[in-house]
Amino acid sequence: MKITRNFSIIAHIDHGKSTLSDRFLELSENFDKRDFKEQVLDSMTVEREHGITVKAHHVRINFKWKGNDVQFNLIDTPGHVDFSYEVSRSLAACEGAILLVDATQGVEAQSISHLNEALNNNLPVIPVLNKIDLPAADVELSGKEIVELLGCEENDILLISAKDGTGIDDLIDAIIDRFPSPKIDLLKPLKALIFDSTYDNYRGAISFIRVFDGEIKKGDQITFLSTNNVYEVSELGIFIPKMKPVEKLISGDVGYVVCNIKNIEEIHIGDTITLKGVDVVPLKGYKEVKPMVYSGFYPSSSDDYEKLKDSLKKLKLNDAAFTFTQENSEALGYGFRCGFLGMLHMKIVQERLETEFNIELIATIPNVVYKLLNVKAEEILIDNPAKLPDITRNEKIFEPYLEVDIFTPPDYIGSIMQLVMERRGVQKNMEYITNKRVFLKYHMPMAEVIFDFFDRLKTLTRGYASMDYQFLDYKESDLVRLDILINSDRIDALSSIVPREKAYNVGTRLTQKLKNAIHRQQFEVSIQAAIGSKVIAKSIVKPVRKDVLAKCYGGDITRKRKLLEKQKEGKKRMKMLGKVEIPQEAFLSALRIDEDEN
Repeated sequence: MKITRNFSIIAHIDHGKSTLSDRFLELSENFDKRDFKEQVLDSMTVEREHGITVKAHHVRINFKWKGNDVQFNLIDTPGHVDFSYEVSRSLAACEGAILLVDATQGVEAQSISHLNEALNNNLPVIPVLNKIDLPAADVELSGKEIVELLGCEENDILLISAKDGTGIDDLIDAIIDRFPSPKIDLLKPLKALIFDSTYDNYRGAISFIRVFDGEIKKGDQITFLSTNNVYEVSELGIFIPKMKPVEKLISGDVGYVVCNIKNIEEIHIGDTITLKGVDVVPLKGYKEVKPMVYSGFYPSSSDDYEKLKDSLKKLKLNDAAFTFTQENSEALGYGFRCGFLGMLHMKIVQERLETEFNIELIATIPNVVYKLLNVKAEEILIDNPAKLPDITRNEKIFEPYLEVDIFTPPDYIGSIMQLVMERRGVQKNMEYITNKRVFLKYHMPMAEVIFDFFDRLKTLTRGYASMDYQFLDYKESDLVRLDILINSDRIDALSSIVPREKAYNVGTRLTQKLKNAIHRQQFEVSIQAAIGSKVIAKSIVKPVRKDVLAKCYGGDITRKRKLLEKQKEGKKRMKMLGKVEIPQEAFLSALRIDEDEN
């Protein structure tokens, strides 16, 4: 008898998903132990360096268990909130989910977010406490939190250590007993879900699919329902964990399909595949993934522009959610306006550009997408603060809001509330999960969350708090464009959109930061923060002055005045003709505008 189970592992970031995947892989008949290294499925350099999963990874594990042939189709999902849509599509491809909780940390925010997604898909969930071998593990308290969360019995929770293999046998039994086998129906027309994709230089874009109905064979003509594009299947295969070609995939199978697609943007995560000419109802849950955070990427040296352009194209091949368009800044020259799912996504892309492609970058202040409703009632999306016009009385600007969930020990509630009030947040709910864990729900502007809110939250709570968020809606706000002027020239790369009541404080701190970052010149440098034509803050970088009075000894005071006036006139001419070089530290100081408050 062959037992097949399709399941996913969901957890907060750094709770041990990839380590548990290693233990399952070691069971596989196809796995060569000579290739073993910790976190086998985390293949990207950035994943291994940071110990996080950035892309979902699938593997088929065939092994013998208590006299039966067993096949596990396992999907190891990312834990970070930036990739929540990818997690939702991975869960849609499964029949069950393992909820993995670190016994030293307890239930955290992103665990709950992914759990709710699993429950929305009507998946049975196996609660598992990991890292029980560590001295800091609090099995009893973490178990109570899971019982409170799931409404299960304490006996339903499995205790394991993915690191040393404790409890893995019981977990395998539970997967076989509690998860249903996939339904196999070869008579229905083909219906398959795309849950991920990647790009190969020789085979083009590759779709990772779960087949729900019918079967797909090499040579079939298939249709992608979101675009109605038709392709011919040139290769099918499974992951063991390396790609292995097969002749066909049937309902219940998870694998990949190659159709010689040259552009990865033609593949949409969550899309449904069927045979050409067949009319089927698309699988639920598909949506267009749109960037939420934008930043300008510019090469430190203008000679690296073409190199940066080629590097962005290569990154785009394996990351359809990442977008970029060419833009020109008066201060920084030619570069690209890049769109990301969130701040972690941006950090990963920036790090890959600097390490894998050896490019020195200047990144501008990250910003979110605003909506402007002009006098003609036209809706305009603003992804670059420099493009925001001066808003008149008859125009309205809307900013994205998030629903933010925070879990914290009760000792830090006061500090968190103060932080959220500073960031224009509104409290919606507070609930005590246990005596040592409190759940807080807020509605907050996205611009206030993405900047450094998570770092501040971790600092205030000594690392004990966890956070998750999801997009809520656009709300009207009183916002203005804050410009930075260097010697009356607007520096578009330093423009930002801020609440009107915060503009003075932000402008004052920013001009002071830039004053310390910009090197002294032969002439006076004026740094101003302005809203439209109104200057609200100003700092002066004093010039480097030559001592022209050194040669003036004796004589009347008018001789000294004459020399000083002559020097003053020279400084004026320099200021008119001179160009201020703005170092990279100036842009970094704009990013660290709140560090004095920390």
